[in-house]
Amino acid sequence: MPTDAVADPINDATVHVIDDDEAIRDSLTFLLKSAQIRVESYESATAFLKRLPIDSGCIITDVRMPEMSGIDLLKRLRQMHNQVPVIIITGHGDVPLAVEAMKSGAADFIEKPFDDDLLLSAVQTALSNQAVDDRHQALRASIEQRIARLSAREHQVLEGLVSGHPNKIIAYDLGISPRTIEIYRANVMTKMEAASLSDLVRMALTVGILGQDREPRG
Repeated sequence: MPTDAVADPINDATVHVIDDDEAIRDSLTFLLKSAQIRVESYESATAFLKRLPIDSGCIITDVRMPEMSGIDLLKRLRQMHNQVPVIIITGHGDVPLAVEAMKSGAADFIEKPFDDDLLLSAVQTALSNQAVDDRHQALRASIEQRIARLSAREHQVLEGLVSGHPNKIIAYDLGISPRTIEIYRANVMTKMEAASLSDLVRMALTVGILGQDREPRG
């Protein structure tokens, strides 16, 4: 691979394999490494939990394990607000457990004996979705940092702008002059690093600032 190649969020991720069956762990590790995917394996859910925090990549776990099952691990992770995608491996007759896992937030489930291509496809989908989520979270955090730089008045002007109100209406609502609103508006655009009003609206939508609808006055 060329040294200047763009990083691949799938091949750069780590898949965490959790299974008390050493043969299954070895088989999954070999398969994933053959697909150029980094792998770490654990003999139990408790062994994996000792490695936390892990907030990227994905997890493949057997549904039935001593001490803590795959479903119990999934529930524990979600209680900890850990959103790493989890793929459940189920044995024959464990489909009801797999359905329970999906209801608890599992990304997918694969039945034993698993098909190599099907499992790799499930992993690639989980990693791709995780990469998108990571980018969204990073964008949201960046926007929230910019919003934190706004003064209280600038925040009010931001809300007025993303509500679609013209300067004169925002000025009337806030009891200040339209010329002053223009100054605040310029400050908001600069601090938010927005290239246009539509750019500002997209940022506001990303962090859930929609502004409050006001009836035009005057």
